[in-house]
Amino acid sequence: MAELKITKNNFEAEVVKSHLPVLLDFWAVWCPPCRMLSPVIEEIAEEYEGRAKVGKINVDEEPELAAMFAVENIPTVVVVKNGKVVNTSVGYKPKEQITAMLRDV
Repeated sequence: MAELKITKNNFEAEVVKSHLPVLLDFWAVWCPPCRMLSPVIEEIAEEYEGRAKVGKINVDEEPELAAMFAVENIPTVVVVKNGKVVNTSVGYKPKEQITAMLRDV
């Protein structure tokens, strides 16, 4: 499954009410570290299909969601389980560190 584009319109259904953990990637087109992280997030989405959802939130298009999660720097990766934030990472991280965030939940 490809990453989901998360917006304020589908946030409740895809994230808050998800029975699976959700990894959210807060990013922007103009952000070089975000572009470096993008293929990693795509790989994780494929590898964790059926075990976790992976969503991308463009901070320029969804400022309300970025504010809700107090995102001040990007990329920011957040893991949400049962509607609650359980892990957060700011800045580019290697794949192993991001997948470790999912293993912990």
